[in-house]
Amino acid sequence: MRLIFYKSIRMSAIEDTDKTKPGEDKPAETIVAKQNISFLNRFLNLLSSVRFGIILLIILGLLSFLGMLIMQQTDVANFPKWYTGLTPSEKLVYGKLGLFDIYHTWYYNLLILVLSLNIILASIERAPKTWRIVSKRKLEASKTWLLAQQFNAETTIKSENLKSATDKVLSALRSMRLKTTVVEKDGRTHIFAEKGWWNRLGYLAVHVALLMIFTGGFLTNQFGINGNLTLVPGESSSQIQLLNVTLDNAKEVPVQLPFTVTFLDIQQKLISKDGSIDSGNTTDWITKIKIRDHKGEHEALVQLNSPYDYGGFRFFQASFIANGKARNITLKLTSEKGGNPIEVSIPRNGSTTLQDGTVINFKDFYSSFTVGQNGIEEVGGADYTNPVAILEIANPNASAERAMAFKMDVPDGAPIARPVGGYKFKLVDFEKTPLAHTLALNKDPGMLPFYIGGTLLMGVLVAVFFFSHKRIWVLVEKKDDGEFSVVLGGNSNRNQLRFEDNFNSVMNKLAERKPVPVNEQNVS
Repeated sequence: MRLIFYKSIRMSAIEDTDKTKPGEDKPAETIVAKQNISFLNRFLNLLSSVRFGIILLIILGLLSFLGMLIMQQTDVANFPKWYTGLTPSEKLVYGKLGLFDIYHTWYYNLLILVLSLNIILASIERAPKTWRIVSKRKLEASKTWLLAQQFNAETTIKSENLKSATDKVLSALRSMRLKTTVVEKDGRTHIFAEKGWWNRLGYLAVHVALLMIFTGGFLTNQFGINGNLTLVPGESSSQIQLLNVTLDNAKEVPVQLPFTVTFLDIQQKLISKDGSIDSGNTTDWITKIKIRDHKGEHEALVQLNSPYDYGGFRFFQASFIANGKARNITLKLTSEKGGNPIEVSIPRNGSTTLQDGTVINFKDFYSSFTVGQNGIEEVGGADYTNPVAILEIANPNASAERAMAFKMDVPDGAPIARPVGGYKFKLVDFEKTPLAHTLALNKDPGMLPFYIGGTLLMGVLVAVFFFSHKRIWVLVEKKDDGEFSVVLGGNSNRNQLRFEDNFNSVMNKLAERKPVPVNEQNVS
C-alpha cells in the first residue's frame, strides 16, 4: 500500500514535470514534493526496518531487566521497608526517572507502542513477497534458470518413454516426502516439489505472538490492580491497599473492591510443632475466606502454592504478622467443688458451654508475657516462650470475669492462678498461628493474551528454526532414444546442509551414472 501510494505521487510529479517546455525550470512545487517524499520514505523505511525493531527490543529488554533489579512499588508487602533504606539521592534519582514503577512510565509505554508499530509495518512490507512465494508458485523453469539455483545438477536417465522417466523422478522426490506438481508442455515435463511452505509464514506468527505479549503487558500496566489485604480471623474488608510513591514518601492508599472479603480462619503448617512460627519453620500458610457480593457468598481456601481466582482477581499468600497466637486451645478445668478434671477445646474467637451453664470465651492468646503494673502484659513475638490464654468466664449467676490459663505451672497461692467462676484453668495444648495473614490480590487483564503469545512464540521459534521451506524444480526432456535429460535446481530458506543432503539423495536415486554437478559460477 505504501509503495503504491508513493508510486502514484511520483508519477504525478513526473507528469507535472513533463508538461514544462524545454529550457524551462521545473516548478518549485514538484521539487518540494520530491523532497517531502524522500524524507517521509526514509522515515517509514526506518520505522519498518528489522534492525530498528531489534534495537527497540533490546532497549525494552534492558528497561525490563532494570525493573527486576529495582524493587517496584507494586510489591506492597516489601517495598516500604526497602524504600526507607535508600539514600535521599537514590530516592530522588529513581523517583525522577520513574524507576520505582518503570512499567507505567511514559517512555516504557512509548517504546512498546513504537515497537508494535514497527512490527506491523515490517509485516506489511514483507507480506506481498511472502504471499507470492506461497500462493503463486513457479511451476515451470528453463534449464538456464535451474542451473543458476543455489543447488543444481544435471544427469541422464534411461527409460522407455517420457512418462516412465517422469515417474522415476517423482518417486525419488516423494521419497523425500516432497509434495509434487507436474506440468507437461512442448514435449517436456516440468516438476515442482516442495515441503514446509508454511515456514515462510513463521515471521508473521512471531510478530503476532510479540504483539499479543505487548498487548497483554499494556493491559496489565494500564488496568491491572495489585494490592494487599491484611486481616485477623473474623474481620472483613472491601478495600485493598495499593502503594503510592512520591519523591519523598511511600504510603498506602485504599482501593475499593467489587466484593467484601471476610477472614474465617488462618492456619500455619509447621515443620516442627515445638518451633517458632517464622517462615523457616513453615511449609504452608492457609487462609479460609468468605467472599460476599451481589451473586451471594462463596467460601474458599488460599494456600501458599494454591491461589484462588474470583471476579477477575487472584488471591495469593503474601506474608503474615509474626505475632504468636493460637488457632485453638485445649484447657484442663478443675472444679472447686471437687471431682475429676475435664478437658475442653475452643477455637480462636470461639466459646464452649459447660454442663452447669458456664460459658468460656476464648478472647486472646499471648505467645509470651510479662507481669507489669497492670498485670499480665503481652510481649509477643514468633517464639512461644511463655504462652497464656486469655479467657472470659460467663456464669449464669454472676457477671463475666477475666481468667487466664497458663502453660507453665503456677503456684496455687498466686493471685493470677485463683479460681474464676468456680474453676481453675490450665493450658494443656494449642495450635500455633500468627496474628494475621496478608493476602495479595492481583487483577491482571493482560495475563491471557500474554500467556497465549508466549506459548505461541516458543512454539513458532522451534518450528521456524528446526524446519525449513524446501523447493526443487526438475526439467525432464528427451535426449536420445531411450535416454532423457534431467536437470534439477533447488533452494531452501534455512538449514542448507540438510537440504544439500536431501538434494544429493534425490540425485543418487536418479543417476544411473555419476551425476555432474554444475555450480552457478560456471553458468554463463
